[in-house]
Amino acid sequence: MRRFTFAGRTCVITGAASGIGAALALELARRRSVLALVDRDADGLDRVAALARESGAADVSAYICDLSDGGDRRDLADQVLAHHAGADLLINNAGVTLTGTFEQNSITDIDWLLEINLHAVIRVTKAFLPQLLERPGSHVVNMSSLFGLIAPAGQVAYATSKFAVRGFTEALRHEVEPRGVGVTVVHPGGIRTNIAASARVSDPDPELAAQTRKFAETALRMPPEDAARKIVAAVQARRPRLLIAPEARAGDWLARITPTRYWAISEFVTRSRS
Repeated sequence: MRRFTFAGRTCVITGAASGIGAALALELARRRSVLALVDRDADGLDRVAALARESGAADVSAYICDLSDGGDRRDLADQVLAHHAGADLLINNAGVTLTGTFEQNSITDIDWLLEINLHAVIRVTKAFLPQLLERPGSHVVNMSSLFGLIAPAGQVAYATSKFAVRGFTEALRHEVEPRGVGVTVVHPGGIRTNIAASARVSDPDPELAAQTRKFAETALRMPPEDAARKIVAAVQARRPRLLIAPEARAGDWLARITPTRYWAISEFVTRSRS
């Protein structure tokens, strides 16, 4: 499969108003892509769209969309088709997280997380797939996580969603790659975004909230701009899988070497460093 070229190609990005999504929009704008930006944050979306235009995007459209509402996203795909004549690159980037143990998490909160992190990925991909199949050399990127490689305590709902995204993406690739559509699953490690700080809290425990803030300050170190450059390079090279940051590479290695004991080893290493 030929390398992906970005100039003049229409790129759809969910979760585009902040974090990795915003960084991807600006990185693709510098490559003169056409951008269709999706997020529920109207103000953030307007800000990123304006910056993308200033950075050289060939064209930019913005769509306010709440991916938690369970819609099939055909309306979104139809709007992009009408405005841009179809999508060449779909990046399912939007994601949320949830604090607390499985015992503490409510079913309502778990369903909310799964709708955004998993079902929206499936729904958006399904809606755009006819366009992608009709445009030679198109590509799909789905954001899994370090926690799509290892499953830590306190992240049952999130890990469930990200392991599922990993499986969905790999199976999808086996179906559509022979038809000319590239597919990449991305496993970011410690990227400096607001996802941890803005996590939904199932149990308002001040100690847990403090731990979450500390984790966001100390573990999330890589700038989202660095992650965006790596993702764009992976798309260009048609890489099927991308691990970002040392944490993701270490997690992948641990899960391969000791699939039933990696968490105990991880906890031991964390305690020894503290």
